[in-house]
Amino acid sequence: MQIGILTGGGDAPGLNAAIRGVARSAIADGADVLGVRNGWAGLVGEGDAVPLHLADVSGILARGGTMLGTSRVNPLADPKLMDAVIGNLGRLGIDALVAIGGDDTLSVGAALAERGVPVVGVPKTVDNDLLVTEYCIGFDTAVAIVTEAVDRLHTTAASHHRVMVVEAMGREAGWVTLMGGLAGGADMIIIPEFVVELDEVVEHLNARRQQGKTFSIIAVSEGAEVGGLPTPSGGGAPLDAFGHEQLSRRGIGERLGRQVEDVTGFETRVTVLGHTQRGGTPTAYDRIWATRVGVGAYKLISERRFGEIPIKRGDDVVNVRLSEVVAEPRLVPEDLYRMAELLY
Repeated sequence: MQIGILTGGGDAPGLNAAIRGVARSAIADGADVLGVRNGWAGLVGEGDAVPLHLADVSGILARGGTMLGTSRVNPLADPKLMDAVIGNLGRLGIDALVAIGGDDTLSVGAALAERGVPVVGVPKTVDNDLLVTEYCIGFDTAVAIVTEAVDRLHTTAASHHRVMVVEAMGREAGWVTLMGGLAGGADMIIIPEFVVELDEVVEHLNARRQQGKTFSIIAVSEGAEVGGLPTPSGGGAPLDAFGHEQLSRRGIGERLGRQVEDVTGFETRVTVLGHTQRGGTPTAYDRIWATRVGVGAYKLISERRFGEIPIKRGDDVVNVRLSEVVAEPRLVPEDLYRMAELLY
């Protein structure tokens, strides 16, 4: 049997640990492994895949990014691309495919499974917004990076008596911003699930000054909405291959920071964490759980349980249908958000 592995969508710390988990499990069981380069792009056109041996996946556990490369190519955009993917799987001799990714990548995997293609998934998304699973590769590292950034900004904010706006990741779900803001002690957290009015932000900052607190840190998700904030100049941001707005072009942090300074008169600075949240060495937690779900993916193949995905539930790896994890985004519940508000 020959197993194909691909990583799609945004890169995330822990992807190499998952690749290693799949590959070593497969090779130990006597299977051959092909690494598909650059996500779904490696299965369109003429295809692009390379054999993976034990030496190829040695020493990659602690390495960030993905050794296979990635892309946001979307085969669902054109039936001909889906046909090309299926054709290349046959031409390359891939008997079963492991698709490692978030809702976009796994949506393609789920569609292939519906067409009878032997595919399994592995949950990866820094946003941690896949339904059902308690863990997605890269989330823990991203939260640690946001936490460290907020920690570091406390000292400069206090020294200069400034408002610091920290923009973190989060398109529809604010898990990274909320958890990083909670752990770092942010003074206000704004996430996509709950619209906050500009007047509320100003009122909160003024109240802190009246209490003698001479600085504030606001953690805001890149996909959040702040009512009363001027819209971006030049219209909406461009869309990616899956139809998502490119959030880096929205500039929510910069727009909020400028407006806060204009309205309150408080000196304000903005830090956009951007791709630093995806980069660098994965945490121990990401390495361990990425390995566990990677091994779990090959176990599904060995049991011929295609169209499924291993997920974290408690301390265990359990299996669910791919279609379940991409049915809708997993959002921050209101009770957790309201708890964070109590700590401002």
